[in-house]
Amino acid sequence: MTDNILNNLFVLILAGGKGRRLWPESLETLPKQFIDFFGTGRTQLQHTYARFRKILPPERILVSTNIAYLPLVKSQLPEITDDNILAEPIWRNTGPATAWGAYRILCRNERAVAVFSPADQHIVGAEAFEKDILTAANFVAENNRLLTMGVKPTRPEPGYGYIQFDKEIGSGIFTVRSFTEKPDREFAQLFIDSGEFLWNTGLLLANVRCLLDNMAETIPALFRKIKSFDRNHSIDDENRYVMEHFPRFPNITVEEGLLEKTSSNAVMKCNFGWADLGTWHGIYEAVKRNSSGENVVLDSDVILDNAKNNIIKIPRGHLAVINGLDGFIVVEKGETLLICPREDSSALIRKYSAEVEIR
Repeated sequence: MTDNILNNLFVLILAGGKGRRLWPESLETLPKQFIDFFGTGRTQLQHTYARFRKILPPERILVSTNIAYLPLVKSQLPEITDDNILAEPIWRNTGPATAWGAYRILCRNERAVAVFSPADQHIVGAEAFEKDILTAANFVAENNRLLTMGVKPTRPEPGYGYIQFDKEIGSGIFTVRSFTEKPDREFAQLFIDSGEFLWNTGLLLANVRCLLDNMAETIPALFRKIKSFDRNHSIDDENRYVMEHFPRFPNITVEEGLLEKTSSNAVMKCNFGWADLGTWHGIYEAVKRNSSGENVVLDSDVILDNAKNNIIKIPRGHLAVINGLDGFIVVEKGETLLICPREDSSALIRKYSAEVEIR
């Protein structure tokens, strides 16, 4: 990668989600991206920021979040200036967040290339990650493509998105035949057996002008509002404009609104290890390193007897004694204790968290 391209590279970290799939540890008032799950001294947001900080200076790292989480972002990332935090007035998913972030970046640099990254990912292999990011950035700087970063599946995981790749158009970079979001386990196994699918990491790269041009075609209602704003403006003017119009933006993911509808897609087969930390099962798989039935204990004091394949997190100062459990989630937070099967638990957890909210 040339220095010139590297100087045009930006990152937008998407950190506005409510984190409901990791209830009860993750709550709307303090969601997963702001929590130190592993007792490392860093939250998921801080890990993601540090990962990109090795590549870029802080002035080219932006964070998209909800206005309710603005104090958390500022306290956890003190290097980030107010101008680099996009605080949304209402939850509207990753489509509008990506559009607004791309627009702000484009106003700073007409030739900008951007990485759009979730805040809650587990990455293994820092050198491979940096190399793949820079290779992908170089590709999108020279090609009008929206490049998703994919990794080879290691199991039939129904909680992940899958990308079917087609023709190779660069070194390890392919055109995209299809996107499939969260298939059932049987289809996920077929995908793996075919050898034609990668896991969708959620990491997206594009030159921002190409991304916004594609959004003009696939999400015109969103793009018209973004485009109609005068680009010769102050950040305060932009924020006021977004506060007024953001509630009327469509509630749509970038996959649904853009990637599944455009022909400009590409996917890169990446070399780093990856896991989604958005579910308890995902955290279990990210931490677990063998198949011997070990439990995953997250910064907790426990006594285990005849227990295996469980993920456990309880508050410091509490002791859990567990006997006879196999394949369960055990999480205590405040006055709430969750015990449920680990496999395919996301729907159950959404149901239980909703029931608790209305009690």
